[in-house]
Amino acid sequence: MLLSQCSTGGTGINIYKHILFATDLTELSRNIAPKVNKLAEICEAKISLITVLEQMPNYYYPGVNEAESVASERVQNILAEFADIIQVPKERQHIEFGSVKSSVLSYAERINADLIVVGSHGRHGLARLLGSGANAIVNGAECDVLLIRASE
Repeated sequence: MLLSQCSTGGTGINIYKHILFATDLTELSRNIAPKVNKLAEICEAKISLITVLEQMPNYYYPGVNEAESVASERVQNILAEFADIIQVPKERQHIEFGSVKSSVLSYAERINADLIVVGSHGRHGLARLLGSGANAIVNGAECDVLLIRASE
Protein backbone atom coordinates (compact mmCIF):
# COMPACT_ATOMS: atom_id res chain seq x y z
CA MET A 1 0.00 0.00 0.00
CA LEU A 2 2.79 2.45 0.84
CA LEU A 3 4.36 1.99 -2.58
CA SER A 4 1.08 2.76 -4.29
CA GLN A 5 0.99 6.05 -2.36
CA CYS A 6 4.27 7.21 -3.87
CA SER A 7 2.65 8.14 -7.14
CA THR A 8 -0.97 9.10 -7.52
CA GLY A 9 -2.23 7.05 -10.40
CA GLY A 10 -0.01 8.24 -13.22
CA THR A 11 -0.64 11.94 -12.62
CA GLY A 12 3.07 12.47 -12.10
CA ILE A 13 2.55 13.77 -8.57
CA ASN A 14 4.85 12.04 -6.12
CA ILE A 15 3.61 12.05 -2.56
CA TYR A 16 7.06 11.57 -1.03
CA LYS A 17 9.72 13.88 -2.38
CA HIS A 18 12.24 13.98 0.46
CA ILE A 19 12.89 11.00 2.74
CA LEU A 20 14.87 11.43 5.93
CA PHE A 21 16.52 8.17 6.98
CA ALA A 22 17.37 8.34 10.68
CA THR A 23 20.09 5.78 11.29
CA ASP A 24 22.22 4.62 14.20
CA LEU A 25 24.77 3.28 11.67
CA THR A 26 24.59 -0.25 13.07
CA GLU A 27 24.47 -3.45 11.06
CA LEU A 28 20.70 -3.51 11.62
CA SER A 29 20.40 -0.12 9.91
CA ARG A 30 22.55 -1.38 7.06
CA ASN A 31 20.06 -4.21 6.62
CA ILE A 32 17.18 -1.81 5.98
CA ALA A 33 19.16 0.62 3.80
CA PRO A 34 18.30 -1.24 0.55
CA LYS A 35 14.59 -0.93 1.38
CA VAL A 36 14.94 2.80 1.95
CA ASN A 37 16.83 3.13 -1.32
CA LYS A 38 14.17 1.17 -3.23
CA LEU A 39 11.38 3.26 -1.68
CA ALA A 40 13.13 6.47 -2.75
CA GLU A 41 13.63 5.05 -6.24
CA ILE A 42 9.95 4.14 -6.60
CA CYS A 43 8.81 7.51 -5.23
CA GLU A 44 11.46 9.41 -7.19
CA ALA A 45 12.42 11.01 -3.87
CA LYS A 46 15.75 12.19 -2.56
CA ILE A 47 17.18 10.75 0.65
CA SER A 48 18.87 12.60 3.48
CA LEU A 49 20.62 10.82 6.35
CA ILE A 50 20.85 11.79 9.98
CA THR A 51 22.60 10.09 12.86
CA VAL A 52 22.44 11.44 16.39
CA LEU A 53 25.06 11.11 19.09
CA GLU A 54 23.97 11.59 22.67
CA GLN A 55 25.67 14.68 24.02
CA MET A 56 27.67 14.40 27.25
CA PRO A 57 27.42 17.36 29.62
CA ASN A 58 30.89 18.96 29.54
CA TYR A 59 30.74 20.19 33.12
CA TYR A 60 31.04 16.60 34.33
CA TYR A 61 33.82 15.44 32.06
CA PRO A 62 36.87 17.58 31.33
CA GLY A 63 37.98 17.31 27.73
CA VAL A 64 34.54 16.28 26.48
CA ASN A 65 34.58 18.84 23.65
CA GLU A 66 37.73 17.24 22.24
CA ALA A 67 36.17 13.79 22.63
CA GLU A 68 33.05 14.95 20.76
CA SER A 69 35.21 16.37 17.99
CA VAL A 70 37.07 13.05 17.59
CA ALA A 71 33.79 11.11 17.78
CA SER A 72 32.18 13.40 15.22
CA GLU A 73 35.05 12.92 12.77
CA ARG A 74 34.96 9.14 13.22
CA VAL A 75 31.17 9.02 12.85
CA GLN A 76 31.42 11.25 9.78
CA ASN A 77 33.62 8.63 8.12
CA ILE A 78 31.22 5.83 9.05
CA LEU A 79 28.25 7.90 7.84
CA ALA A 80 30.02 8.56 4.53
CA GLU A 81 30.56 4.82 4.04
CA PHE A 82 26.94 4.17 4.93
CA ALA A 83 25.78 6.90 2.52
CA ASP A 84 27.71 5.24 -0.31
CA ILE A 85 25.47 2.19 0.05
CA ILE A 86 22.38 4.21 -0.86
CA GLN A 87 24.13 6.95 -2.82
CA VAL A 88 23.38 9.94 -0.59
CA PRO A 89 25.61 12.93 -1.38
CA LYS A 90 27.66 14.62 1.34
CA GLU A 91 25.41 17.68 1.49
CA ARG A 92 22.51 15.46 2.62
CA GLN A 93 24.48 13.67 5.39
CA HIS A 94 23.99 15.11 8.85
CA ILE A 95 25.41 14.35 12.31
CA GLU A 96 23.86 15.91 15.37
CA PHE A 97 24.67 15.85 19.08
CA GLY A 98 21.70 15.75 21.43
CA SER A 99 18.45 13.91 21.91
CA VAL A 100 17.42 11.56 19.10
CA LYS A 101 13.81 12.69 19.10
CA SER A 102 14.38 16.44 19.03
CA SER A 103 17.35 16.24 16.64
CA VAL A 104 15.56 14.08 14.07
CA LEU A 105 12.31 16.02 14.26
CA SER A 106 13.94 19.46 13.99
CA TYR A 107 16.17 18.33 11.11
CA ALA A 108 13.15 16.85 9.30
CA GLU A 109 11.43 20.22 9.56
CA ARG A 110 14.52 22.14 8.42
CA ILE A 111 14.90 20.07 5.26
CA ASN A 112 11.14 19.77 4.61
CA ALA A 113 11.18 15.97 4.74
CA ASP A 114 7.79 14.50 4.03
CA LEU A 115 8.71 11.00 5.26
CA ILE A 116 10.99 9.92 8.09
CA VAL A 117 12.23 6.33 7.96
CA VAL A 118 13.52 4.69 11.12
CA GLY A 119 14.51 1.15 11.91
CA SER A 120 12.87 -0.71 14.72
CA HIS A 121 14.74 -3.40 16.60
CA GLY A 122 11.46 -4.94 17.76
CA ARG A 123 12.51 -5.10 21.39
CA HIS A 124 9.94 -6.06 23.96
CA GLY A 125 9.54 -5.82 27.71
CA LEU A 126 10.96 -2.90 29.68
CA ALA A 127 12.72 -1.29 26.70
CA ARG A 128 9.41 -1.29 24.79
CA LEU A 129 7.48 0.09 27.77
CA LEU A 130 9.92 2.96 28.31
CA GLY A 131 9.90 3.78 24.64
CA SER A 132 12.62 4.15 22.07
CA GLY A 133 13.96 6.75 19.71
CA ALA A 134 11.73 5.33 16.99
CA ASN A 135 8.65 5.52 19.20
CA ALA A 136 9.41 9.12 20.17
CA ILE A 137 9.83 10.09 16.52
CA VAL A 138 6.54 8.42 15.53
CA ASN A 139 4.66 10.29 18.24
CA GLY A 140 6.27 13.68 17.60
CA ALA A 141 6.59 13.90 13.82
CA GLU A 142 4.65 16.39 11.73
CA CYS A 143 5.16 14.26 8.62
CA ASP A 144 4.66 10.57 7.86
CA VAL A 145 6.93 8.06 9.59
CA LEU A 146 7.76 4.61 8.33
CA LEU A 147 9.11 2.04 10.77
CA ILE A 148 11.02 -0.77 9.14
CA ARG A 149 11.70 -3.83 11.25
CA ALA A 150 15.42 -4.53 11.18
CA SER A 151 16.24 -8.22 11.29
CA GLU A 152 19.28 -9.33 13.23
